[in-house]
Amino acid sequence: MVSSGPFFRRLLVVIKQTAFEEYSQLKLRGQAPKALRWQRLESRYHSHKKCVETLLNVLKANNVEYSCVNRVELDRQHLADVDLMIAVGGDGTVLSAAHFLDHGTIPLLGINSDPMSEEDKLIKNKKGDERRSHGALCAVTALDIETKIPEVLFGGGKLSTRARIQCIVKSTFSETRLVPALNDLLIANPSPAAVSRFRMGLLKKIDMEPKSPLRDGGGSGLTPAGRLASSLSEPQILPRNQYGTITRFAGRPFDVTNSLNAWSSGMWVCTGTGASAAMAAAGGMPMDTSTSDIQYLIREHMIENSPNKEDVKNLDNGILPKGERLHLRWNSQKGRVFIDGSHLTHNLELGDEIKIDCNTPPLALYSRWDSN
Repeated sequence: MVSSGPFFRRLLVVIKQTAFEEYSQLKLRGQAPKALRWQRLESRYHSHKKCVETLLNVLKANNVEYSCVNRVELDRQHLADVDLMIAVGGDGTVLSAAHFLDHGTIPLLGINSDPMSEEDKLIKNKKGDERRSHGALCAVTALDIETKIPEVLFGGGKLSTRARIQCIVKSTFSETRLVPALNDLLIANPSPAAVSRFRMGLLKKIDMEPKSPLRDGGGSGLTPAGRLASSLSEPQILPRNQYGTITRFAGRPFDVTNSLNAWSSGMWVCTGTGASAAMAAAGGMPMDTSTSDIQYLIREHMIENSPNKEDVKNLDNGILPKGERLHLRWNSQKGRVFIDGSHLTHNLELGDEIKIDCNTPPLALYSRWDSN
């Protein structure tokens, strides 16, 4: 049965701000770097704008309602009644847009607005251009936008789910749930020259029988007064001979096992989607993009004086299956969590605890496909 109209009715188009636009603003204030190649930046700017114009013309031709927002101005209020988000720019724009799709109910389509053409490859005599986005998260490029976008609008394309990383930071008086990361987390000292000290372990959930003071006469349960007393009582004391280090997240007790103290340059944590990015450059293991597992890697782990050097070295890099939780206790004065790059961060202090797992809704993301 052929659809009589577009599968998606209301779209949000997220548009990146190009380097040419950013530096032009700095130039007006006399703050632009002197070594900028303005002609190249302007050429990239026009390529990006042409891509956006082509996309909007395609949406109009297919009678699709849409609104546009600059990447830096994107807010959750823009998501009202939206059933598809399109990110125009590159991988960075896709990652920024994904941070607002916490619930995973709105699919995301990335468009690489300035891909390297075959002509560019011949002129430059090389297969890649480090100044351009790789477009690994983009299903469409400026070169095929007029054929691919109508396919998506009418229910085609290749849509799959990608696992994401959930990170919760517990400080002395608060717990902060960070936005889910599609690619990776970097947890490190803000200074690349400083040592990152932390204790790493696994969290095992502790099942506790609820305390039951003031039961009713029949023994069938708690009286209203008993339920109130139970909710206000101190957390149940757990036997130290049964558990090691005990911590709590959202009031739930966990046993910290397999602890390892690390002096290093920090830690990478990635999904299958991010395994081919910074994790691969750091020496991590390849992963399938469809996996729900996450991978961790301790960067430049200093283990020279460790009595069990080989055992410690084997713990530097590992896979965390779905359902398991990684725990960090930050032991440096300063620290920072970098979420999918350098733009989104969360500061750490001495004693902060971090829980990392993939217990968050996956992202519905379009991947590249071949048109018939």
